[in-house]
Amino acid sequence: MSRILVTGSADGLGRAAADSLLSAGHHVVVHARNRERAAALDGLVERGADLVVGDFTERNAVVRVAAELNEGKPLDAVIHNAGVWSGPAVMPVNIVAPYLLTALLRGPRRAVYVSSGAHLSGRPSLSGVDWRGEKPGSYSDSKLFVTTLAAAVARLRPGVLSNAVDPGWVPTKMGGPDAPDDLELGHRTQEWLASSNDARALFTGGYWYHGQLLEPHQAVHDEAFQDRLVRTLAEETDTVF
Repeated sequence: MSRILVTGSADGLGRAAADSLLSAGHHVVVHARNRERAAALDGLVERGADLVVGDFTERNAVVRVAAELNEGKPLDAVIHNAGVWSGPAVMPVNIVAPYLLTALLRGPRRAVYVSSGAHLSGRPSLSGVDWRGEKPGSYSDSKLFVTTLAAAVARLRPGVLSNAVDPGWVPTKMGGPDAPDDLELGHRTQEWLASSNDARALFTGGYWYHGQLLEPHQAVHDEAFQDRLVRTLAEETDTVF
């Protein structure tokens, strides 16, 4: 069984993925941004999940969480699920935190980055991006960046199976009660890519939707854009990928 970190697992897709992986017998590490949110994870912790707490809008908190995890049992996989829809936290949570965890965590051989169909309308430009979240950021841009990061990890770290997943527009707190997509299907692909030894799940560099490979924004597989993104994030965070 694998040891898998699911970020942003207090509710929604992250909670569903963590619950399902735990039920399947995996060793799960759940994450919440603060102690109040962590209370929602008591049931999973009582069933054996480990817990880490850290506000991903704060870079020092991400670094601390990574250090805490590196001191424990090695992780086999990370599902980078934590995300926000709007406001100043968009870039810090949706792309800076996944980058920092990718750069700092030792051991994971699988990385799943939760993307969105909205990435298709993102702009492949890094000029003027507010990585520190001092003003509202573009959700579409952040999801284009994290989808590109997944492709960059697949190329630059050949020992890591790295993929991006579009869970669909599902009825979570972020998606709203009237979202038309299937909540169950929304988290199954992340779990499968993080844990399965099925031949198709051993793919790397893909953009997935409900178990199917799709073609992402053309910038995602532009190696020059990947390199610029990784270099920009390394310089911004003073953390080499």
